[in-house]
Amino acid sequence: MRILLVNPNTTQAVTDAVMGAARGVARAGTELVGVTGSFGPAVIGSRAENALAQHSVLQLVADHAPGCDAVVLAVSLDTGLWACRELLDMPVIGMTEAGLLMGCTVATRLGVVTYGARMAPLYRELAEAHRLAHRLAGVATLDVPPQRTFEDPARVGAEVAACCRALVQSQGAEAVLLAGAAMAAMAPQWQREVSVPLLDGVACAVAMAEARVALQLPKARVGSVSATGGRAVHGVSPALTALFGGAA
Repeated sequence: MRILLVNPNTTQAVTDAVMGAARGVARAGTELVGVTGSFGPAVIGSRAENALAQHSVLQLVADHAPGCDAVVLAVSLDTGLWACRELLDMPVIGMTEAGLLMGCTVATRLGVVTYGARMAPLYRELAEAHRLAHRLAGVATLDVPPQRTFEDPARVGAEVAACCRALVQSQGAEAVLLAGAAMAAMAPQWQREVSVPLLDGVACAVAMAEARVALQLPKARVGSVSATGGRAVHGVSPALTALFGGAA
């Protein structure tokens, strides 16, 4: 089995963190391929940057998905998720989608920790889009840029653990999702500091991708997730043009 992990952020350190989390849970025999965006935001921190990253996600899957069995979107806003599901015949799993769904198997109320106060509404909107807003206990944010995680991991990790404890104590969270690709692989390191399960979205997504491949569920031939039917597009790369041009 070959799983493509797509990081549309242009920061290679994020891809490295994602790959570390994925290797920690992947089954023996699963090959992991990580790719990093070549254009767009260094690290997504706004709706505008996320809009740029959607194009990057589509370009990355057009270039690298052939020959793979599944795609994991290693970007915590699940950027381009349903667009990829329209265009690809293989399973496509969003890391926050997977983390929230996995969280529902261990808790009735889920907390989310991410970077930056302006991002909190985006994660509430994402939970709503996944029809899981009613399971959300709260969103806690770190007042540090994601890049700080790679510069001072011990300090940022301690702040993450503190946010998790606050969600448990004040919001009644029974599990906490670390929502940020830069936080990948952090959950096992700090689990002992938090009294409820910590969820790593990348790890959850890899496990779900492996399960989806094993189930061999077919792609819908009708409806909004079916193939787009050979739509014409202009001014994009040949690989992306070909992906849009696939037959229904």
